[in-house]
Amino acid sequence: MSAPTANAGAAAGHTAAALPRTAGGAVLLDGKMVAARVRAAVAARAARFAARHGRRPGLAVVQVGEDPASSVYVRNKRSSSQEAGIESFAHDLPVSTSEGQILALINALNHDERVDGILVQLPLPAGVDTNRVMDAVDPVKDVDGFHPLNTGLLAQKRPRLRPCTPLGVIRLAQEYGLALPGLRATVVGASNIVGRPLALELLLARATVTVCHTGTRDLRAEVERAELLVAAVGKAGPGDWIRPGAAVFDVGINRTASGKLVGDVEFERAAERAGWITPVPGGLGPMTIAMLLSNAVDAACLRTGTPV
Repeated sequence: MSAPTANAGAAAGHTAAALPRTAGGAVLLDGKMVAARVRAAVAARAARFAARHGRRPGLAVVQVGEDPASSVYVRNKRSSSQEAGIESFAHDLPVSTSEGQILALINALNHDERVDGILVQLPLPAGVDTNRVMDAVDPVKDVDGFHPLNTGLLAQKRPRLRPCTPLGVIRLAQEYGLALPGLRATVVGASNIVGRPLALELLLARATVTVCHTGTRDLRAEVERAELLVAAVGKAGPGDWIRPGAAVFDVGINRTASGKLVGDVEFERAAERAGWITPVPGGLGPMTIAMLLSNAVDAACLRTGTPV
C-alpha cells in the first residue's frame, strides 16, 4: 500500500528522526511553528513595503454584532496584524446595522487608499445577504480570497489572493516536504470557505482530488482510499477510517461536552494509523491567520505595483 512521500528534513531543518511525533508514531504537523516562520517573513515584507511607500500595509477588519467566537477571532487577527507591521483599521458595528449601511462601509473602504485589504468577519447577522456583502469587496482587497473573481482565477490556475485556510494546508504540506503531485487527496466537506477552494488548491498542486459532501454514498470507503485527507465538515468523525501512512489535515474545531477543543478526526486513533497529522488546536488555526497576514501584504503589493 502506497503512502505520501516526503523530505521530512524540510521542516525547520530537522532530520526525520528529530521531528516531533505522536505516541502512535505519526509526524506532528506543527502549525504554530510553521505559522511563526510565515509571520516573520510577512513582517520583513511589511517593513520593506513601509520603507518604500512611507506607510504600513493596511488591513480593515469589519465585525457586525458581538458573536463571542467572532470577537475572539477578530481580536487575534487585529493583534497579529500589529505584530506583523500591518496597520489595523477596526470597524465594529452594532448588530442592528442594516445591509445598506454595511455595503456603504465596504464601498468607503474600497476607495480608502490607506486600506489594502478588507476582511468581513462571518457570520453576519440574520437578514443580511452574506454573498452580496462579500461580493462588494474590491477583489484586489479581498484578503479572505472569497470573491468570485479570485475563486475563478484559482480555478483557471492563475491564483492571486487565495482563501487562507486552504492555502495554509498547502503551505504546511510544503514546509514538511510532502510530495503532492499524483497523491490521492480526499477533501471531506464542500463549503465555499474551505472544501471547494481547497480542492482547487490541490488540483493546482497536481494531486488527484476527490471531494466528499452530503451526496457521497460511501464516505468511509472514500476516506480509507485517501493518501492525503482533509477533514472540513464541522463534526467529529472516527479515526480508524484513516489509511495507514496517510497525511491528515484536520480543519475542524469542535468543543466536547467537557469543553475540550477537538477536530473533525478522532485524534488518538487516527494518530496510530497516519504518517502525518495536524493537532487541534495548534494545527491549521495558526496557519489560517498567518496566510491572512501574507495575503494582506500581497494585496498591498498588488495595489501599488510593488514586487510581491
